[in-house]
Amino acid sequence: MTTPTPAPRPTLPPASGAWRDGDHPGRRRFADVGNLDLERGGRLTGIRMAYETWGQLSPNGDNAVLVLHALTGDSHVVGDAGPGHPTPGWWQGLIGPGRPLDTDRWFVVAPNVLGGCQGTTGPSTAAVDGRPYGSRFPFITTRDQVDAEAALADVLGLRRWALVLGGSMGGMRALEWAIMQPHRVERLLILASSAYATGDQIAWCAAQLAAIRSDPAFRGGDYYDAAPGQGPHLGMGVARRIAHTTYRSPQELNLRFGRKPQQAEDPLGGGGRYAVESYLDHHAEKLVYRFDANSYVVLTEAMNSHDVGRGRGGVAAALRRITARTAVAAIDSDRLYPVELNTEIAAGIADCTPLRVINSPYGHDGFLVESAAVGEIVGDLLQASASAALIPDVRPGQAL
Repeated sequence: MTTPTPAPRPTLPPASGAWRDGDHPGRRRFADVGNLDLERGGRLTGIRMAYETWGQLSPNGDNAVLVLHALTGDSHVVGDAGPGHPTPGWWQGLIGPGRPLDTDRWFVVAPNVLGGCQGTTGPSTAAVDGRPYGSRFPFITTRDQVDAEAALADVLGLRRWALVLGGSMGGMRALEWAIMQPHRVERLLILASSAYATGDQIAWCAAQLAAIRSDPAFRGGDYYDAAPGQGPHLGMGVARRIAHTTYRSPQELNLRFGRKPQQAEDPLGGGGRYAVESYLDHHAEKLVYRFDANSYVVLTEAMNSHDVGRGRGGVAAALRRITARTAVAAIDSDRLYPVELNTEIAAGIADCTPLRVINSPYGHDGFLVESAAVGEIVGDLLQASASAALIPDVRPGQAL
């Protein structure tokens, strides 16, 4: 199989290889949401959130939908690449007129996550002294990220979401939204995610973190003044190769690549690559030129922190707090967030439809690739009646 030709590299900041801090806004908008006291201590001040919207908010505000991205995603869910958007939208086909999230009916909001590098406050953002946070950026959890997103909703005047949905890391935040802010979540869709980070997932993340931190150019996270081309690109590339292997299924890699060499290259002592190596090289290079290494570390550690049962009497007790009408979908070939983890979520939520299992050869990435199947689930959930359960009023931004 011929590996796709990499897209031309955009002009990027030299050290991190990331589109940092909203320097190229594109269609993004920005909101200042104030300060945040963090779950594990410390405080972030002057937080800015980047976000994109599609459609129009109804007069009574009952049609807002929140879309939450995965680890290396951002606010650009759909649309072309261009200034401010180093890649096309990561969930094409989901949002727009006549799409599952029909913008003639729904007002869709997609924020860039706290700790990210596509316009929201993160390690590459300037701190109060004018220098990028770098290694000084504090440890944040999934719950901190949801608190920041809730603050954004407050600024936008959005009191309740008709639907909150996300896959993978986005699914983690969607779950926390439904637990921390149940009065604001009418419907919930979790895709290829889990109620907590497992030992297996943390182990894969540990190898990725080690790859980045062992790159001499990482400099402990303070590399933003490095000369062009001298950022921690090697470590980031290794981390991406490890991660991308877990995102696809063994069956797909064997079927697509097997032992085939990469075109005319000779891997048998000739210094050439197997086709699967070229495939991983391609994805590593793409990420290096659009994402910040520090953000990769911060977000990965936040994913490792994910445990809805922490401080709530366990996972089962936490899931019982969810009052939203819920759908959960798993990918049958997902080795990173396997079906049983999604089954646990679905079984623990009172108002949840039967688990949907999407048949796909693409592994964990199936939640992105199988857009038609995901769109069908979105449509079914939006047509379903939301739970009428009454819950106590909770002050906006207050975590349960």
